[in-house]
Amino acid sequence: MEATITEPPLIVTLKMDEVSQAFFDVQRAAYFPAYINYLNAHITLFHKLPSDEVFILEPLSLLSRRSDFLMTVSSVKHIGNGVVYTIESDELHELHKKLQVSFKPWLTGKDAQKLWPHITVQNKVTNYKSEQLYKKLSEGFQPFSIMALGFQTWHYLNGPWSMQQEILFSG
Repeated sequence: MEATITEPPLIVTLKMDEVSQAFFDVQRAAYFPAYINYLNAHITLFHKLPSDEVFILEPLSLLSRRSDFLMTVSSVKHIGNGVVYTIESDELHELHKKLQVSFKPWLTGKDAQKLWPHITVQNKVTNYKSEQLYKKLSEGFQPFSIMALGFQTWHYLNGPWSMQQEILFSG
Protein backbone atom coordinates (compact mmCIF):
# COMPACT_ATOMS: atom_id res chain seq x y z
CA MET A 1 0.00 0.00 0.00
CA GLU A 2 1.38 3.39 -1.02
CA ALA A 3 1.80 6.15 1.54
CA THR A 4 -0.67 9.04 1.63
CA ILE A 5 1.13 12.32 1.02
CA THR A 6 -0.15 15.72 2.04
CA GLU A 7 0.06 18.73 -0.24
CA PRO A 8 2.42 20.17 -1.20
CA PRO A 9 4.77 17.18 -1.33
CA LEU A 10 8.34 17.56 -0.12
CA ILE A 11 11.22 16.78 -2.50
CA VAL A 12 14.72 16.04 -1.23
CA THR A 13 17.72 16.73 -3.47
CA LEU A 14 21.47 16.52 -3.06
CA LYS A 15 23.31 19.86 -3.10
CA MET A 16 26.32 19.88 -5.42
CA ASP A 17 29.30 22.25 -5.58
CA GLU A 18 28.83 25.65 -7.26
CA VAL A 19 31.01 24.97 -10.31
CA SER A 20 29.16 21.73 -11.10
CA GLN A 21 25.78 23.37 -10.41
CA ALA A 22 26.61 26.17 -12.85
CA PHE A 23 27.78 23.70 -15.53
CA PHE A 24 24.58 21.64 -15.38
CA ASP A 25 22.34 24.74 -15.09
CA VAL A 26 23.83 26.10 -18.34
CA GLN A 27 23.19 22.78 -20.07
CA ARG A 28 19.65 22.55 -18.74
CA ALA A 29 18.90 26.12 -19.84
CA ALA A 30 20.25 25.34 -23.31
CA TYR A 31 18.56 21.97 -23.87
CA PHE A 32 15.45 21.68 -21.71
CA PRO A 33 12.25 23.05 -23.33
CA ALA A 34 11.99 26.61 -21.95
CA TYR A 35 8.21 26.48 -21.45
CA ILE A 36 8.56 23.70 -18.85
CA ASN A 37 12.01 24.44 -17.46
CA TYR A 38 11.01 25.65 -13.99
CA LEU A 39 14.05 24.29 -12.18
CA ASN A 40 17.80 24.39 -11.92
CA ALA A 41 19.72 21.17 -12.45
CA HIS A 42 19.35 18.79 -9.50
CA ILE A 43 19.94 15.29 -8.17
CA THR A 44 16.66 14.04 -6.73
CA LEU A 45 16.87 11.68 -3.76
CA PHE A 46 13.16 11.57 -2.87
CA HIS A 47 10.32 12.73 -5.08
CA LYS A 48 7.33 12.79 -2.76
CA LEU A 49 7.48 12.95 1.03
CA PRO A 50 4.93 14.52 3.39
CA SER A 51 5.80 18.17 3.90
CA ASP A 52 4.02 18.35 7.26
CA GLU A 53 5.85 15.39 8.84
CA VAL A 54 8.29 16.60 11.51
CA PHE A 55 10.27 13.34 11.38
CA ILE A 56 11.52 14.01 7.83
CA LEU A 57 14.07 16.69 8.77
CA GLU A 58 15.53 14.77 11.72
CA PRO A 59 17.22 11.99 9.67
CA LEU A 60 18.49 14.57 7.17
CA SER A 61 20.06 16.57 10.00
CA LEU A 62 21.59 13.47 11.59
CA LEU A 63 23.00 12.16 8.32
CA SER A 64 24.40 15.59 7.42
CA ARG A 65 26.99 15.17 10.20
CA ARG A 66 29.47 13.85 7.68
CA SER A 67 32.05 15.18 5.24
CA ASP A 68 31.36 16.33 1.70
CA PHE A 69 32.08 13.57 -0.80
CA LEU A 70 33.06 13.14 -4.43
CA MET A 71 30.77 11.52 -6.97
CA THR A 72 31.59 10.53 -10.54
CA VAL A 73 29.57 11.77 -13.49
CA SER A 74 30.13 8.54 -15.36
CA SER A 75 28.19 8.79 -18.62
CA VAL A 76 25.62 10.49 -20.79
CA LYS A 77 22.45 8.46 -21.24
CA HIS A 78 19.64 8.73 -23.79
CA ILE A 79 16.28 8.16 -22.06
CA GLY A 80 13.95 8.23 -25.06
CA ASN A 81 12.53 11.73 -24.76
CA GLY A 82 15.52 13.25 -22.98
CA VAL A 83 19.15 13.10 -21.93
CA VAL A 84 20.71 12.68 -18.50
CA TYR A 85 24.14 12.48 -16.94
CA THR A 86 24.48 9.41 -14.75
CA ILE A 87 26.22 9.58 -11.39
CA GLU A 88 28.14 6.85 -9.59
CA SER A 89 28.82 6.99 -5.86
CA ASP A 90 28.83 4.20 -3.32
CA GLU A 91 28.60 6.82 -0.57
CA LEU A 92 25.47 8.31 -2.11
CA HIS A 93 23.81 4.89 -2.37
CA GLU A 94 24.60 4.12 1.28
CA LEU A 95 23.29 7.51 2.38
CA HIS A 96 20.10 6.99 0.37
CA LYS A 97 19.53 3.52 1.85
CA LYS A 98 19.80 4.95 5.38
CA LEU A 99 17.29 7.65 4.52
CA GLN A 100 14.93 5.08 2.99
CA VAL A 101 14.95 3.19 6.30
CA SER A 102 14.11 6.39 8.19
CA PHE A 103 11.43 7.45 5.70
CA LYS A 104 9.91 4.00 5.19
CA PRO A 105 6.41 4.86 6.53
CA TRP A 106 6.10 7.67 3.98
CA LEU A 107 7.76 6.23 0.88
CA THR A 108 5.78 6.03 -2.33
CA GLY A 109 6.64 3.41 -4.96
CA LYS A 110 9.29 5.41 -6.81
CA ASP A 111 11.05 6.52 -3.61
CA ALA A 112 11.13 2.96 -2.21
CA GLN A 113 13.14 1.75 -5.22
CA LYS A 114 16.92 1.68 -5.60
CA LEU A 115 18.28 5.15 -6.31
CA TRP A 116 19.27 5.92 -9.91
CA PRO A 117 21.27 9.14 -9.45
CA HIS A 118 21.29 11.38 -12.50
CA ILE A 119 21.01 14.97 -13.66
CA THR A 120 18.45 15.63 -16.39
CA VAL A 121 19.52 18.25 -18.93
CA GLN A 122 16.79 17.54 -21.48
CA ASN A 123 13.33 16.01 -21.17
CA LYS A 124 9.93 15.95 -22.86
CA VAL A 125 11.27 16.38 -26.40
CA THR A 126 11.03 14.11 -29.43
CA ASN A 127 13.15 11.00 -29.57
CA TYR A 128 14.91 12.46 -32.63
CA LYS A 129 15.85 15.67 -30.82
CA SER A 130 17.07 13.83 -27.72
CA GLU A 131 19.07 11.39 -29.85
CA GLN A 132 20.83 14.35 -31.49
CA LEU A 133 21.73 15.86 -28.12
CA TYR A 134 22.85 12.48 -26.79
CA LYS A 135 25.25 12.12 -29.73
CA LYS A 136 26.55 15.67 -29.23
CA LEU A 137 27.15 15.30 -25.47
CA SER A 138 28.56 11.76 -25.76
CA GLU A 139 31.17 12.72 -28.32
CA GLY A 140 34.43 13.00 -26.42
CA PHE A 141 32.73 12.64 -23.04
CA GLN A 142 35.14 11.88 -20.21
CA PRO A 143 33.92 11.02 -16.70
CA PHE A 144 34.46 13.79 -14.17
CA SER A 145 33.92 14.42 -10.48
CA ILE A 146 31.43 16.60 -8.66
CA MET A 147 31.16 17.24 -4.94
CA ALA A 148 28.11 16.50 -2.78
CA LEU A 149 27.73 19.23 -0.14
CA GLY A 150 24.43 18.49 1.61
CA PHE A 151 20.67 18.14 1.26
CA GLN A 152 18.03 20.52 -0.01
CA THR A 153 14.31 20.25 0.63
CA TRP A 154 11.68 21.72 -1.66
CA HIS A 155 7.91 22.01 -1.87
CA TYR A 156 6.51 20.81 -5.19
CA LEU A 157 4.12 23.45 -6.57
CA ASN A 158 2.65 21.65 -9.60
CA GLY A 159 5.63 22.53 -11.76
CA PRO A 160 7.94 24.94 -9.97
CA TRP A 161 9.59 24.05 -6.67
CA SER A 162 9.98 26.30 -3.64
CA MET A 163 13.18 25.95 -1.56
CA GLN A 164 12.43 25.04 2.03
CA GLN A 165 15.74 24.24 3.64
CA GLU A 166 19.38 23.58 2.92
CA ILE A 167 21.22 21.22 5.25
CA LEU A 168 24.94 21.26 4.55
CA PHE A 169 27.24 18.41 5.47
CA SER A 170 29.15 19.43 8.57
CA GLY A 171 31.81 16.73 9.05
